[in-house]
Amino acid sequence: MRSSRPPTMNDVAAAAGVGLKTVSRYVNGATNINQELSERIGAAIEALGYRHNLAAASIRPGRSSKVIGLIISDLANPYYSVLARSVERVCTEHGYLLMSASSEEDADRHRLLVDRLVAQRVDGLVVVPPRQATTAWATSTVVHVPMVLLDRPTGPLESVEVHTVLADNAGGASRATAAMLAAGARRVAFLGDSLELYTMRERLAGYHRALAEADLGGATGTGPIEPIVSDGAHSVEDAAAVVAGFLVSGEVDAVFAANNRAAIGAMQAFATAGRRLPLVGFDDFEAAPLVTPAVSVVAQDVALMGRVAAETLLALIAGEAGPPVTHTLDVRLELRGSER
Repeated sequence: MRSSRPPTMNDVAAAAGVGLKTVSRYVNGATNINQELSERIGAAIEALGYRHNLAAASIRPGRSSKVIGLIISDLANPYYSVLARSVERVCTEHGYLLMSASSEEDADRHRLLVDRLVAQRVDGLVVVPPRQATTAWATSTVVHVPMVLLDRPTGPLESVEVHTVLADNAGGASRATAAMLAAGARRVAFLGDSLELYTMRERLAGYHRALAEADLGGATGTGPIEPIVSDGAHSVEDAAAVVAGFLVSGEVDAVFAANNRAAIGAMQAFATAGRRLPLVGFDDFEAAPLVTPAVSVVAQDVALMGRVAAETLLALIAGEAGPPVTHTLDVRLELRGSER
């Protein structure tokens, strides 16, 4: 009969008739243990219901919890779900457990999550910083655990040297906007979320660059192209309402949707009105190729971003990553017909 208290490593050693150090080596993955002893230890562990306490073991110098923490913005967003799955796969391949949490773009919640994961003695963190966070949290965190930033840098106020994995947001937005201008549009609207977000600021910069280059290149021959910017589309419903207004006013003849929610909102507005405008979105989504016309998008390799972040973190943990760098991954423009 098992004891009411959790079995210890000493209990396993006694049941197996081996030394405590041999059990310790066994539960920590040593492979050079005598086959007979290994079988006895394994049988004792099963009989007693022993579970190795990695959290306690990680307190000792040089020991690992074999746990990685991931903090993202919103697990309900398919973009972040793909990122999390990619990070998890790399962790699993290397024998790590991934603990995931969502900050929900709340700076206070984000700081709490970071503190809790560090207190749990995770071996490292992959973090998507929230929109309003300063870099103070990052400055203190990198002292305690290896960390890689994903999708966004720490913030606009300070510079913290941390390995960072980003997409070419400005370049992709510029190419998307230029595609609609080349197809004949003149009044291209930028439809996006709050400019507190690094990705939105970068995509807006790319949008402005495309307008400026089209004007400088004499694409229209009718003077400067004026920007039309809406940065209040925090949800699909917000985006649909803004685009419905564009359709009524007639001030816009094409839409650059700066994230997948904005693109879906634009499609909803088109369906309700029974007419559409040229559209290119940033971020691919499952329904984009299925509608008519199929939605043109700037596609990020989201899985690659997650993999690069996880592999960089594991290299950091192993002391093999070198000085902090920013990895900016390319994006691709997929024109499917909606840009016209």
